[in-house]
Amino acid sequence: MAFRSSDPGYADTLLRNAMKAFEFADTYRGAYSDNANVRDGVCPFYCDFDGYQDELLWSAAWLRRVTQDGGYLDYIQNNGKTLGAEDNINEFGWDNKHAGLNVLVSKDVLEGSMYNLESYKSSADSFMCTLIPESSSSHIEYTPAGLIYKPGGSNLQHVTSISFLLLVYANYLARTSQSLNCGNIDVSPTTLRTIAKKQVDYILGDNPIGLSYMVGYSDHYPQRIHHRGSSLPSIKDHPQPIACKEGSVYFNSSNPNPNVLVGALVGGPGEDDVYDDDRADFRKSEPTTYINAPFVGVLAYFVANPNPN
Repeated sequence: MAFRSSDPGYADTLLRNAMKAFEFADTYRGAYSDNANVRDGVCPFYCDFDGYQDELLWSAAWLRRVTQDGGYLDYIQNNGKTLGAEDNINEFGWDNKHAGLNVLVSKDVLEGSMYNLESYKSSADSFMCTLIPESSSSHIEYTPAGLIYKPGGSNLQHVTSISFLLLVYANYLARTSQSLNCGNIDVSPTTLRTIAKKQVDYILGDNPIGLSYMVGYSDHYPQRIHHRGSSLPSIKDHPQPIACKEGSVYFNSSNPNPNVLVGALVGGPGEDDVYDDDRADFRKSEPTTYINAPFVGVLAYFVANPNPN
């Protein structure tokens, strides 16, 4: 989709291979970390904790969006229940696509009146309502200063991905002049955007300790992030090779990292809004691509639309 207008030949190649990958994954179902040859390399940190089923539906939904092939629509409809689309898992990230899947498919219901996919929209509505503190179905935690919080470490992965979904769903609602019904209250698209903007502002420094969780942004940001390339000296300063076991002295150092990984988002503060700038505390200090990726979309939206209204 991204390359269709600028390089249609490349776009065709990507689509062709995506369709082959989906067919392979659907034919030979299973989690990659169940493979004995792979397991030791990805576990315990990157096992497939939540199963492969959501990824099949996520793939089919995108392939349908790109190709408009009715076969993918049938797949989403016929396999939704067996592949767990109605499980209402309120998460969206590298291992779990449920919330994103429901928001993506909801576009067809809201903008295309495809009511045979209503169950996906109902799940998306339910997820959004859990984020509204005034809603009777609210159960997503917030820190005292208002940051979305889910236990388990690398919390900003949830904040950035949920903020992205809030903006996408707000746009779907706004285009069709609809609001979100959360039982005891109606929630406008503006409210969803305002929640997302508050998360962005918090990440970039509007928080109790005035710290930007984006490395290199503002004058106050994490100095000791859990990142090998950032914490080791550069080849200019240390031209000799550093063996795998020789990095401990840098890892255990209390000095700031010598190489500033500009733009990286770290895991973020705890549920009490506290962040200790500690390289060893990887749950808070480690940057990841799956924290940054959705944040790019969120920032792009607010650059173009600085006012949530």
